[in-house]
Formats: sequence, structure tokens, C-alpha cells
Amino acid sequence: MSDFFMNTYHRLSPVFSEGKGSWLTDIQGRKFLDFTSGIAVNCLGHGYAPLVEALSRQASRLIHTSNYFQSDIACAFAERLVKACSVAGMKKVFLANSGAEANEGACKIARKYSSEKYGAGRHKIITLKGSFHGRTITTLAATGQDKFHKKFGPFTEGFAYISGGDIQALETALDNSVCGLLMEIIQGESGILPQNEEFVKTAARLCAERDILLIVDEIQSGVGRTGTFLACEDYGVKPDLVTLAKGLAGGIPIGAVLGGEKTAGVFEQGDHGSTFGGNALAAAGGLVVLETVDQKDFLRGIQNKGGRILSAISSWNHPKITALRGKGLMTGIDISVEAWPLLEAAIARADGTRSGLLILSAGPKTLRLLPPYTISTGEIDEGLAILKETLDADA
Repeated sequence: MSDFFMNTYHRLSPVFSEGKGSWLTDIQGRKFLDFTSGIAVNCLGHGYAPLVEALSRQASRLIHTSNYFQSDIACAFAERLVKACSVAGMKKVFLANSGAEANEGACKIARKYSSEKYGAGRHKIITLKGSFHGRTITTLAATGQDKFHKKFGPFTEGFAYISGGDIQALETALDNSVCGLLMEIIQGESGILPQNEEFVKTAARLCAERDILLIVDEIQSGVGRTGTFLACEDYGVKPDLVTLAKGLAGGIPIGAVLGGEKTAGVFEQGDHGSTFGGNALAAAGGLVVLETVDQKDFLRGIQNKGGRILSAISSWNHPKITALRGKGLMTGIDISVEAWPLLEAAIARADGTRSGLLILSAGPKTLRLLPPYTISTGEIDEGLAILKETLDADA
């Protein structure tokens, strides 16, 4: 491992040099089946040929221009992305570089919308306890987890938190000081925790009645991860704003804020910007992802693979598994032992003859599985066999 990085991550041992499909190879030549997708980023796996070809072709043509101009590929990508999100009522998009940037942009839109319509004092944004919206000062303020707040204050003011599923708290919180409600349909970093349907639908109704913007953070759950292009589709709601990132360009940094009828025209010239946002290389990657993922048969395949994972794990009746949740290729497994040693054990089994498995944690006693969409059923079965073996061995 390099000694030149700041010590910001609790890193696991492999140093990777190559990836192909659902597999990664480290500098020792060990093979690992990837059930992480770079935390939902490499949604089409590693070395996906159409993505590699599109990026190579675009790099030889044009990588970046300033936002004084548009590029043909960015125009094509923006049109295709809005079309993919049209079922949720989206009309226009702002392109950035990350999920945190996307959420910052959405917060700015909510505050400007309310300021222009109602004047000062209606700027508060409600988020949910257990949420994760990014690591900038503002998106940390939006994140409803105290552990991320230590030693970084003071934070951007104007955020308050309620518990997901608490309709009474929701009705009380959405008062005339509030301009937006920001929520993840499925809280990824807290353990793949879905919001219940009644809560989401009540939130959408109250926001509409009180002219409060409903902002849905689909950074981890969107772009097909749950088996629909957006997770909110399953709830039948149309948010005012949707934020996307992670898998949207298959591994190239990207973020997006999409606006619906109320919000598509809120930003005006000079209100917001991003030097690298909407660059041609990211747009080329994003176009491949959209053309691949936003297809009924492909999304149905994600649903089927996710069902296979849940069915297999349920059939184990494993004494260390205390709860199981999932939607599409997004699975949370609560366990009775510490999660991190299991991550290490699944890696340590890799040698010259056996493969290792890469999995994630989501809290001290929750495992998280986010395999690439292109994973085969055989690879799913192989990875689950390693996972079961790892659980069995951890006495």
C-alpha cells in the first residue's frame, strides 16, 4: 500500500491492478469476485467492452470544453437521461461530478424556489435520521447521522431530522419554515433500509399541498440498482427533484440533479456551475449506461438476479443472520457478529487456487451486497457459496 495518501479510509488489503466483468485481480495475481461494484459505481462491471470502446473513442475526439459551450455527446446524454427519468416527471438536468455535488445543487434549487416565491425565512430542509447525503459541509449537515458530524462544525444551518416512517413527525416538521424534504427511498449506507410506502406517499402528498419541494436522493438506489430505473417508481410518486451519481457513467465521476415541472426553470444563468460537470468523457460513459440499463428486459434481469440472492440466503436459515432485506441488486444482511472481520475473511481465502469475495459493510453488524448488473447467475451462486463459507467459519 502507498504511504502517500492521507489516512481517510480503513482500507482492506488487496491492491488491484486489473478488472474484467465481475472479477478483480490484485498485484499478487489473486482473483476476487466483486459483490461491491465500487459501492454501486461499476454497475456494468469491469472492462465492459461497449463502455471501454465509447470512452476510448470519445477520448480521441474530445474530453472537455468549458461550460461556455456544449458538446454533441453531452447534449445526447442529457436528452437520454431526462427521457429515462420522465416517468418520475423530470424535465431538465444539471450535470455535476458526484452525489454530494448533486445534493448541494438540489438544496440550492429548493432554497431559491422558496425564496423567490415566499421571501426570507422559509429555507429549512428536512432530512431523515440514518440518511447519508455526502461529505461536504452542507451535505454533512443534511446527513442524519451524528457520527459524521464530529469535529467538523459549524455546519450549514437550516437542516432538521425526523425518523423515517414517523408520519406524525413528518406532518409536524413540514411547517411554513420548510422549503424542502430530502430523502433516500432506500437508505444505503445505513443498511439497505427502504422507506415504507405509506410514509413516502404521505410525504409526497404533504409536500404538494404545502408547496414544499420533495427531493429524492437516488444516488445509490437509482440507475437500475433496484430493478426499476428509479427506486421511487415503485412508490408511484413524482418528486420535484431527483439526484443521481455513482453508477450513472459506469465508473467515470458524474452527478446529476433532475428537475420536474416546478423546478426545471429555477436555476438561471450564473446561479450554479461545475467546471467538469457535463464533460464529454463522462457523458460518453453515461450514454452507454443509459442505453444498456434503461431497457425492460435488462431491468427485469436485475430483479431476477436480486430475487435469486434473497432466495438463496433465506434458504440457509443461518444462525448468524438476524434480518435480510433487498431490492434488485441491493441487499442488506444484518448479522449477530461484527461485519468488518467477515469482509477481511472473505478476502483472506484468496490464494493461488481459491478466489476471494469482495463485500461491503453498512454499519457495525450489517453486510451490504451491490454486485454489478452484468454478473451471471453462476457468479452469484459462487459468491454466495463463499459468503456462506465465511459465515460458517466465523465461530
